Amino acid sequence: MSLEVPLKSQIGEPTWEIASLFPLQGEWSAADYLSLDTNCLIELSDGRLEFLPMPTELHQLIAYYLCSQLCGRNSVASPGLALLAPFRVQLPSGKFREPDVMFMLHEHSQRRKGNYWEGADLVMEVVSEDEPNRDLVTKREEYASAGIAEYWIVDPRDRSLSVLVLESGASAYRLAGCYRKGEFAQSLLLADLRVSVSSVFDQPTASD
Repeated sequence: MSLEVPLKSQIGEPTWEIASLFPLQGEWSAADYLSLDTNCLIELSDGRLEFLPMPTELHQLIAYYLCSQLCGRNSVASPGLALLAPFRVQLPSGKFREPDVMFMLHEHSQRRKGNYWEGADLVMEVVSEDEPNRDLVTKREEYASAGIAEYWIVDPRDRSLSVLVLESGASAYRLAGCYRKGEFAQSLLLADLRVSVSSVFDQPTASD
């Protein structure tokens, strides 16, 4: 399917005549969702399409910087593969999310399906001002339920970086550390991933 514009009204239902070509909100299947051909950031939750806001320049710079810290692991000799959004990650119960940054260990490469991944080993989200709870609460619960071992929440509002880890047998994340300016965020999954929080947020934007 080709979807060139977000088809969403104020109540969340597709609009315009072209909407008749698509399932109703609440009736989207994983196959329907994966057949979309669009340049929009769209996630799937409980049969409903969720249209994400266009990221700001700072949002993108932060995500790019964090991915660059992981990209050295993209070689054949590295332990895994890092990608930037837009790219789909399938969660249980038919949900699909598009984390800002995602990482999959090579030992789990059978979960890489070409146009989406079945889960991930580490995901990072830059908190959006439009709806912070999407990253702080909703996705925290969903990523933990999906068994994603580590979740980084990067919050430009207070310039903090939280590293959450999922311990064996646990159903919810434990806060491994909340890091701020002058500190280094440390991954538990990847021992050599140590990121300067100051460098994360001190990105050159157009307003500088």
